[in-house]
Amino acid sequence: MIWMAGVITGLVVFGSLLAVAEAATSRMTRVRAMALQEEGRWNAGLLYAIAADPPPYLNAIHLTAMLVQNGSVILVAMLAARRFGGLGTVLVAAGFTLAYFVVVEAMSKTFAILHGDRAALAVAPVVRLLGGGLALPTRLLIGIGNVLLPGKGLKQGPFVSAEDIRSMAEVGHEEGAIEEQEKRMIHSIFEFGETLVRQVMVPRPDVVALEAGLCLHDAVDVALVHGVSRLPVYRGELDQIEGVLHIRDALKALHEGDIDVPLRDLVRPAHFVPDSKKGADALREMQRDKFHLALVTDEYGSVSGLVTLEDLLEQLVGDISEEHEHEVRDVEPLGDGRYRVDASLPIHELNQLLDIDLPRDRWNTVGGLMYGLLGAIPGEGHEVTLGGFRFTAEKVQGRRVTTILVSSAPESSDA
Repeated sequence: MIWMAGVITGLVVFGSLLAVAEAATSRMTRVRAMALQEEGRWNAGLLYAIAADPPPYLNAIHLTAMLVQNGSVILVAMLAARRFGGLGTVLVAAGFTLAYFVVVEAMSKTFAILHGDRAALAVAPVVRLLGGGLALPTRLLIGIGNVLLPGKGLKQGPFVSAEDIRSMAEVGHEEGAIEEQEKRMIHSIFEFGETLVRQVMVPRPDVVALEAGLCLHDAVDVALVHGVSRLPVYRGELDQIEGVLHIRDALKALHEGDIDVPLRDLVRPAHFVPDSKKGADALREMQRDKFHLALVTDEYGSVSGLVTLEDLLEQLVGDISEEHEHEVRDVEPLGDGRYRVDASLPIHELNQLLDIDLPRDRWNTVGGLMYGLLGAIPGEGHEVTLGGFRFTAEKVQGRRVTTILVSSAPESSDA
């Protein structure tokens, strides 16, 4: 019984070490490990190798921790059976399990979180040894799991999901480890993966474009007035795109005295993307083919708007304003819980600004939400309610709503 008690104690200590290793390793980033290596910290080289490819090491830790926990519980049950019998064995095993959770899971992992760098550096040799020694067994067991779960398995084994990362970002923000802007960026990365081009594009009525017959001076004036550097050039109507004029090419022609050069001789090839294309795919395409502006087409081939590299990047990092741009207030507080909102404001931005949760799967903009709920072209003063908020068309130009008043409503209706 003495030697079994010693083995149990050793397993509990080893389990605590594994808990520290799991918590510290899962929170160590490659960048942080590289910084520790540049500082010349002890075991930093091992830690960087682990952080560069953590799944095999974490899987080995999980397997070992499970064996240690189960082994210690079995030994405790064997000791209790010799001393107490049936019911006593159950009670002792249950009590040991609870104590194991407090000491190994709660205390050890909390220690690892509070002393992240020191803990990760200290356990790096153990983690490296486990990862190398258990590489084959873990791959074999994960392979069996993938066979039993066809089409759903992961080559790396169970690791961390997108929802896990988002939850960790929320917890990190609450604990002060992650700033508000950093938390929003983490969430926006995952949201961006499902964002369609039509949700971020400049709609057709707002597109600044040039008729191919304009002279060079007029083209430059249009670019300066609207503060844009790239303009689509069309002939007759916007669906007949000739190309894209870069203001730099226009200024170069003027500088060289080519005042009468036709715009079609200066334009660059136009790029087109469907409005159903994912924003992340459009961003990769822009990076690969080296262009900054694309015309967006609908299912019928008509131009429905345009999207720029800046529009896509703003979905990740927030609004990007240039030095010459004046701040435009899309949401203006009016007091008493009332706001004046630009109808073209994306719904997700209104949700963030007002900390509300309006649906964004059916409509892209606040104006689109009004059109959808009303089922008709709004007139000035027309109202709809949704999610506890009242939307009132304040200003309408032609068939287009330009500003909307948003206020709290005592009752809400679903579309």
